[in-house]
Amino acid sequence: MISTRARLVAVVVVVLVAMIALDAGAATRSSVPPPTPVPPHGSPSPFPTSLATPSDPTREPTVPAAAALLADLDTGQVLYAKDPVAPRPIASVTKIMTALLTLEELPLDHVVRIDPQAVFERDDYGASSTLGLRAGERVSVEDLLYALLLGSANDAADALAIAVDGSVPAFVRHMNARASALGMLQTRFFSAGGLDDRGHSTPRDLLRLVRAAQEVDVFTTITAARFHRIPGPGGRDRVIQNRNALLWLYAGTVGTKTGTTAGAGACLVASAERDGRHLVAIVLDAPHEPFSSAATLLEYGFEGWEVEELVGAGEPAGTVQIRGGTVPVITGVDLEALVPVRDAEEPMERTIVDPRAAFPPVPGEQVGVLVVRSGASVLGRVPLVVPSVPPAPATSGPWWARAAGAIGGAVVDGVRALAA
Repeated sequence: MISTRARLVAVVVVVLVAMIALDAGAATRSSVPPPTPVPPHGSPSPFPTSLATPSDPTREPTVPAAAALLADLDTGQVLYAKDPVAPRPIASVTKIMTALLTLEELPLDHVVRIDPQAVFERDDYGASSTLGLRAGERVSVEDLLYALLLGSANDAADALAIAVDGSVPAFVRHMNARASALGMLQTRFFSAGGLDDRGHSTPRDLLRLVRAAQEVDVFTTITAARFHRIPGPGGRDRVIQNRNALLWLYAGTVGTKTGTTAGAGACLVASAERDGRHLVAIVLDAPHEPFSSAATLLEYGFEGWEVEELVGAGEPAGTVQIRGGTVPVITGVDLEALVPVRDAEEPMERTIVDPRAAFPPVPGEQVGVLVVRSGASVLGRVPLVVPSVPPAPATSGPWWARAAGAIGGAVVDGVRALAA
């Protein structure tokens, strides 16, 4: 007969084994994106369970998307570009601008009373990706942003637009004005959520937008979340899941936004951090899911490029000709940049003289810029400063000849600056 002590030991063992099994199962489930849909009647997101990336990440990759770009988010240095300036529909990537304007205009704890114009009926275009907002419902800006950026909720986009500017059309005008201010010259918005495929942008312009959004700390906090609970009417929470599968499949991912429409194809803006470096991959109009393409670009950025000091502060940089004389110059700051680990071109340097610089300059005055390039990419710009002022050059000839020479030199300098 089994003793009471033995039975207790057996029960404890069974419980421990069950707990271990549950933990193992949870770990397995968390290693791949779980299925959606997003409530209340959302469509399943196209989540892969693995990524197809090249075996050698140091070689420049081939990306099947129609347009793509890889860049350092901190400096803006572009590491890879494919058709980066042709405007294309961007689908729900549009919501990055909607989030940026909301974060700039409204506090997170502001409570929005949902306008009837933001409510989607079941058969409305875009209703498959909504939070299920009801007219008169009260939801915080923070919760609406989570719905916008994780679940790509189109009703949240319209609700925030109305909360910021009173109407969706007014908000769209605001979006286009902000895009212009950011230098997004090939971008035009027609909706707050990206459902209107007349809205378009380019990888280069989206880089400007993402860099601006990343400056707002809470933006990354939201896009890095895998799930978020939002209180719903009647006390039942809505559970929102992030549609960016890279959060599960690619280590270091911290956002940012997916997007898909028939006109735009599969789009993705994805950022990741590793060893203090912060990269962003932008993929537009991918023929299949865009996650493998983005992971391929990010891996190329982390493994195929390394930080190198190109210029040290205070290094002699020769002399430059300014109006009225020639002066020695030194580099004003250090310049570090990412350079490819294989097939690297020797960086080229070009001096651009400030056409306003004239003799005698003040010691420490900037009289030009040293531009460092690798192929078509600008790695950085370094100010050129005067360490000391040499004696004034001897003058000769009549005053009118000297004046004509000075004017001619100024014109030449101006032309050089424009050409650069």
